[in-house]
Amino acid sequence: MLNKASSAPPGARLTVVLVILLLRLLWIPMASAEERPNIVLIVADDIGYSDFGAFGGELETPNIDALANAGLRFSNFHTAASCAPTRAMLLTGVDNHRAGVGSMRELMPLSHRGEPGYDGVLNDSVKTVASLLRTAGYRTVVAGKWHLGIEDYNLPPARGFDRSVIQADSGSDNFEMRPYLPMYPEARWFDDGERMLSLPGDFYSSRFFVDSTIEFLQATRSEGKPFFAYLAFQANHLPLQAPAQFIDAYRGRYTQGWSKVRDARVRKIRALGLMDTAARFAPGPSQAQWDALTPQEQYFEARRMQAYAGMATAMDHEIGRLLTYLRESGQYDDTVFVLFSDNGATGTEPYDNAFGRRWLESNYHREVETLGERGSWVAAGSQWGRVSNTPLDGSKFSSGEGGVRVPLIVAGLPSITPGEVNREFTYITDLAPTLLEIAGLQAPFTVPGGQTMTGKSLLPVLASAAAAPLHGDDEAIGYEFSGNSALYRGRYKLVRNQPPAGDRQWRLYDISDDPGETIDLRERMPDLYQAMLADYMAFSRDNAVLPMPEDYSVPKQVMINTIVFFYLPRYLPYAGLLLVLAIAVYFYRRVKSRNRTGH
Repeated sequence: MLNKASSAPPGARLTVVLVILLLRLLWIPMASAEERPNIVLIVADDIGYSDFGAFGGELETPNIDALANAGLRFSNFHTAASCAPTRAMLLTGVDNHRAGVGSMRELMPLSHRGEPGYDGVLNDSVKTVASLLRTAGYRTVVAGKWHLGIEDYNLPPARGFDRSVIQADSGSDNFEMRPYLPMYPEARWFDDGERMLSLPGDFYSSRFFVDSTIEFLQATRSEGKPFFAYLAFQANHLPLQAPAQFIDAYRGRYTQGWSKVRDARVRKIRALGLMDTAARFAPGPSQAQWDALTPQEQYFEARRMQAYAGMATAMDHEIGRLLTYLRESGQYDDTVFVLFSDNGATGTEPYDNAFGRRWLESNYHREVETLGERGSWVAAGSQWGRVSNTPLDGSKFSSGEGGVRVPLIVAGLPSITPGEVNREFTYITDLAPTLLEIAGLQAPFTVPGGQTMTGKSLLPVLASAAAAPLHGDDEAIGYEFSGNSALYRGRYKLVRNQPPAGDRQWRLYDISDDPGETIDLRERMPDLYQAMLADYMAFSRDNAVLPMPEDYSVPKQVMINTIVFFYLPRYLPYAGLLLVLAIAVYFYRRVKSRNRTGH
């Protein structure tokens, strides 16, 4: 064969060479097109709409802002108003009721417990994006807050993650292994599905989560597979905590008060083009409210916001370390980044009752000069919460825009025009199909015998700023959690909140022109109001949404659920043992008494 080939005419040999070169030229682009990008999914916790610099805030978040400037910002992106339902929809692409998280165990009425959609954890009818990506050949890692169940079938190893280091509750202390609320008898951490008994000596949550992610990426890089990294920070969830240097960098700031900080954010939001210059914004705290405080009260308020800002900047610093690793290892240009907050900033401080205050005082300190440092417990409070959610109304747990509209950044796709802003309505269930299509998987995404993802991929929007809106004017998207409800249709939103956030009355808003929800349109647009109310009722039926009990009270239910779900399972075995011992003692004394009396 070799002899025959070598004796072929020069023209024939040239033809063979050209054919080989042509095949190589054709093959190389094909191989390149089939390469799948890495995906980094970053979820901040309880960050308000305008906290990041790229969304109007004065918080120092240079790494997050750089991603925003290199990518696309979504200024009309909506989640659930609380962490667990958002995370359920994020990872499954279906409504939180269909995923099993119609409510959280911490808040769920006992009459809802066990009803379809009210597992309080992910159910068996859904698969996570991690499971689908791992099947498609991705390395998968999660580090951070989980809050989707601690059963074996619900911990990350059973939900598609090769590597996992998680905080399983709604939150915890950020420096030590201890709970942050009296409802939790302990802080539950898991390493690859096994309970962790201790944390590293130099532990700080944000740093630990990034360390764990980088360690996994380094250890598995030789496998030659793309990765999916889900990084779920506890920042800025209660308690506000950060290493001292990040909080100290803000000393002397926020002393001008809530109103002036908010006014600066409003100006910047309009300048950045996040909302129309004529859009109506919700009112914020007044300067008179600030001026009415004593100097000591003003100082405390400034210090608590310094702790809030320091915690966000510490998170940004750790994100920067991950970005540096990816750049230095040559993986940055092959990585897509998706970053958002799980809900709006909280507007309350939990310890407004005697029991909470006693627990707090016995477990944490509130010394003003070391607020936010190890051992302290502080929240930003209701007025700074309103500032964080500028220019929106409402806060975490509320279905008002301040509870459900959050910053979203997508960067790393070549099709994105850097620095652009998308103002069209998008929803949390849209992220799961987006992540899967980025990885090259094709819709529809259906679990055999289970759910079909209802969200829509953002790729058309990411590919062209001129793309049609993802959700049409006639498409109805419903939401409900703990009785707080919303129905979105185009630019309009129907919304209802339970006490204490609302009065159980439905209201209609145009959230494009009126993101502050200042003008109720029910009477001006009665036909639309009735049509959207019918849409919500259909959503409620289709997703088995249960009505809230008339006497439902959040504080009362939290107290009941604390005993039923967290303390009884832990101490019931001991109570049973004490009961057996008591019965044994009772019969022992009876026998002894009979022996004495001769009966």
